[in-house]
Formats: sequence, structure tokens, C-alpha cells
Amino acid sequence: MKGNRDWVAAKLHHPNQTRERRQEIAAHQAPFAVVLSCSDSRVPPEAVFDRGAGDLFVIRVAGNIVDEEAAGSIQYAVEVQKYTKLIVVLGHQRCGAVDAAVRGVPLPEPLASLVKSIRPAVNKSHGWPGDPLENAIDANIHIVGDQLQKMFANHGVVVMKKRYSLDTGEVTDPQPWRQWNLPRRRR
Repeated sequence: MKGNRDWVAAKLHHPNQTRERRQEIAAHQAPFAVVLSCSDSRVPPEAVFDRGAGDLFVIRVAGNIVDEEAAGSIQYAVEVQKYTKLIVVLGHQRCGAVDAAVRGVPLPEPLASLVKSIRPAVNKSHGWPGDPLENAIDANIHIVGDQLQKMFANHGVVVMKKRYSLDTGEVTDPQPWRQWNLPRRRR
């Protein structure tokens, strides 16, 4: 991911951010990837990947969850318009939505429903060694990525599961999927 390496090194190229590019894509877009990212203002996908106008089809929702609207937006890009076969699920360090799910704090609707959809990641990561928040973030990335892979399995889609570091700006893989909380086999 060269664009992210450039972001981390502060050697940005700012491609496709000219008046000419804006005019070029005014009548038609052809993004090369869909990015499902958190709404967090510190994680702007176009900047994180050093991309410009028309490059990414970005869906942003707190906790990078795949609700009906996000799924419909991805479906539009992948199935209807056939822009791309690449979907990137981009979670991030210290995610507030995942933190709310980990802490189980009471929230007003519709935020409570959004956070409730993250609870499976909290449950799946329960018992993993390390920080419960960061573990739930990684589990959420895996769960959402798996949901998208299943939804678009008949369309030859590749789903990349990625994690953004607020501290370094680096995009990496989430920790490997762990299944620590599976029931133990009886002997």
C-alpha cells in the first residue's frame, strides 16, 4: 500500500486532486476500491491512502459496521455499477464506537442500535490476551470483513481487512483471528 507508506512518511503526492481531474470525472466515476471506514475524523481514507477524487468509493459509519445502508452503498459500487472488486474494511485504534460496546454504557437510540451491532466482536474477543478494546476492534474488522465476503461471494470480490494506527498513521493487518472463546472439548 504505497499510498499509506507515503502518508506515514509525510511524502504525499496528492494524486488526482487537480481541476483537470475534477472535470475528467464529472460525468463518470471509476473508483478502484470500496473502503468501509469508521466516521472518526482522524481516519480520512483518501488522506490515509494518499488518493484523490474518483479513486475510492468511501462508506463511513461509526465502528465501520455494515448496516443496511452501508451494504446497499457497497452493492451499488460492486454489483450495480461494477466499479471494483476490491473492498477494504478499515478499522482503527481507539475506536469510540467499539469502546462504547466494550464498556456497555447506556446510549440513546439510534446510537444504541449501532453499538449493539458491535457487541458480537466484543463477545468473540472476550478472553483474548491483551487490551479488550483493541482486541474487540480487531474482532470487529474480521467479523465485518467476513460479512462482506459472504454478501458478495458471487461477485469475485476481494475483501481486505485493515487496521489504522492513530499513533503512527500506518495501515496494517489486524491481529490474526483468534477463537479463544470457543467451548472446550470434553475429554
